[in-house]
Amino acid sequence: MKLLVVPEDLAAQVNNKKPTKKTYEQMKIIVPMAGRGSRLRPHTLTVPKPLIPIAGKPIVQRLVEDIVSVCGDKKVTEIAFIIGDLGAEVEANLIKVAEDLGAKGSIYYQDKPLGTAHAIHCAADSMDDEIVVAFADTLFRADFTLDTEADSVIWVKQVDNPSAYGVVQFGEDGTINNFVEKPQEFVSDKAIIGIYYFKDGPGLRSELKHILDNNIMDKGEYQLTDALSSLLAQGKVFKPGTVNDWMDCGNKEITVETNSKMLGYLEGKRELRGTNITLENATIIEPCYIGSNVVLKNATVGPNVSLGNDCVVEDATIEGSLIQTETTIKNIHLKGSMIGNKAHVDGKWTSLSLGDFSRMD
Repeated sequence: MKLLVVPEDLAAQVNNKKPTKKTYEQMKIIVPMAGRGSRLRPHTLTVPKPLIPIAGKPIVQRLVEDIVSVCGDKKVTEIAFIIGDLGAEVEANLIKVAEDLGAKGSIYYQDKPLGTAHAIHCAADSMDDEIVVAFADTLFRADFTLDTEADSVIWVKQVDNPSAYGVVQFGEDGTINNFVEKPQEFVSDKAIIGIYYFKDGPGLRSELKHILDNNIMDKGEYQLTDALSSLLAQGKVFKPGTVNDWMDCGNKEITVETNSKMLGYLEGKRELRGTNITLENATIIEPCYIGSNVVLKNATVGPNVSLGNDCVVEDATIEGSLIQTETTIKNIHLKGSMIGNKAHVDGKWTSLSLGDFSRMD
């Protein structure tokens, strides 16, 4: 007696059911983050900028979580981080960021800052599928689903001062037909925010390799825009992905503003509260992130404040500030400040930018 095996699709038709989708299509995320973060010093002297927390989570973690959220049915199988020499602890933290999203984490190294094209090509071994390239000093809010029918999608945001950015121009059909770096005359107000989708990862890898092999440089660096222009010339279709908000983390003031914006977007969500929080004659004005084991005594915190784990605030008021972990703040009214880990502040200052282990009293 022979066993008749009915194909799944045919069986589904017989039973008037749609065939079950077996697997998701795959996607990889490439995150160049080897920059020194010099504009954010002293905070980046001990912690790389992409690991600075915004509303309680590292910048790079929020970035990749938000990218995954717009990828639709694409399953992100790998997140590759391109870093300098940041040490084993940082590498382990990055691997965990990927694994928490159900993806493999990979580490690549860029020893010298030779430009965006060079940085991305450092992860050449991971560019064998559809990919998103995301530079790790930016955050965004978007409600679109990634259009994976296009050859490439470039995340853009309308800006008031396009001369400060690289911008895209559009054809009559709404697709991107040109890239202009910091135009002195108006050509477009849609700025490139540093996130790109490529349907053909190996194709981008070949373009980057061509740039490196032929020493094609602009201002002493290998530029991604040269690869984009080459792909356009080959007839590849580039579409925009317009974001609702684009939040930079370039310097202290902008990072504090980004923290405030992110708190506003997340207001009311459980992730903004840790556990074992002690309040003694204390007031929290939302939105705020309050980490675990925080002690507030005779204090008012908020609005727009992030307090990391194990902080102590006593006889103080804090507004619009970002405070990392294990920091003590006393006898002060603080505004628009950014303070690192394990710092101690006691006094009458109003706005501070202090790195890890600082002491002001």
